[in-house]
Amino acid sequence: MLKAEYQHRGPVPQDVISAVPLQLPEPAAGQVRVKVLAAPINPSDVLTLTGAYGMLPPLPAIGGNEGVGRVEALGEGVGNFKVGQTVLLPVGCGTWVSALNAPADKLIALPDADPLQLAMLTVNPPTASLLLSEFVDLKPGDWVIQNAANSGVGSYLIQLAKLRGFKTINVVRRESAVAGVEAEGGDLVLVDGPDLAKRVRAATGGAEVRLGIDAVGGASTDHIAATLANGGVLVNYGMMSGEACQVSPASFVFRDVTLRGFWLAKWFQQASPAQQMKVFGELVQLIASGKLKTRVAATYDLEHIKDAVAAAASGERDGKILLVP
Repeated sequence: MLKAEYQHRGPVPQDVISAVPLQLPEPAAGQVRVKVLAAPINPSDVLTLTGAYGMLPPLPAIGGNEGVGRVEALGEGVGNFKVGQTVLLPVGCGTWVSALNAPADKLIALPDADPLQLAMLTVNPPTASLLLSEFVDLKPGDWVIQNAANSGVGSYLIQLAKLRGFKTINVVRRESAVAGVEAEGGDLVLVDGPDLAKRVRAATGGAEVRLGIDAVGGASTDHIAATLANGGVLVNYGMMSGEACQVSPASFVFRDVTLRGFWLAKWFQQASPAQQMKVFGELVQLIASGKLKTRVAATYDLEHIKDAVAAAASGERDGKILLVP
């Protein structure tokens, strides 16, 4: 058995992490031994390795914040799970491992479905869902604009928006990403640029856009802001460009655009168990039924963790990188 561990952080994420042997004791009372089936590498994981994320575990640490596994053994007193059952791993438990012992009360039973898609349940789908619901009261037929539309969150947002009756304007940073986003159902796909607002107005017939979603930062934030209607809300949840958000005063002063931030970790801290289960209940059913999914660019075993992290950190990939221990 292996674990992907890092002793320090640094600017090149694949250089700081290595696959090392893992020794696990038998599960203690109240614990479950889980064989990890799949665990994604998210942008937040890469930022954690470089030290640029907003919440960093103490070192040494095991990588991975989400994943799915199969129950292998039960500790004393565990009666609500059975061997062979598929479960969602606890958030932030270090999922880049062959297996782990987890508290039974932190596991969520899942239906049998594609483990690769189930493994991505915890981070990107709820982020996309909440971005669409928490900031603007959208109605069927409304337009939403997002950049990084070819990302994991972008993919889920397109699908969830369509299920809810919204229309999406999807912005990417390279021409080669357009076809993939169109294939996922994006209503309008455009390459980013200073004239984005003009092209959006022309393509939508001047439709009002009240919600903008930004994961890139830098000048791209301003390009999205310029497309929004009076009183529009722009929500930032990432900085793929590595640059701080830039917004012209014209958007704030003349059109009363509001810039907000969203971090799923903070939502987890503030949401009640009932609110969390409402969001996850919907998403589990959509993923298990195949109505909600995202592209997988490649899978790697733990022995090739350095290659996997390098691929995940690359801006040219088309889909998610996952570890399949």
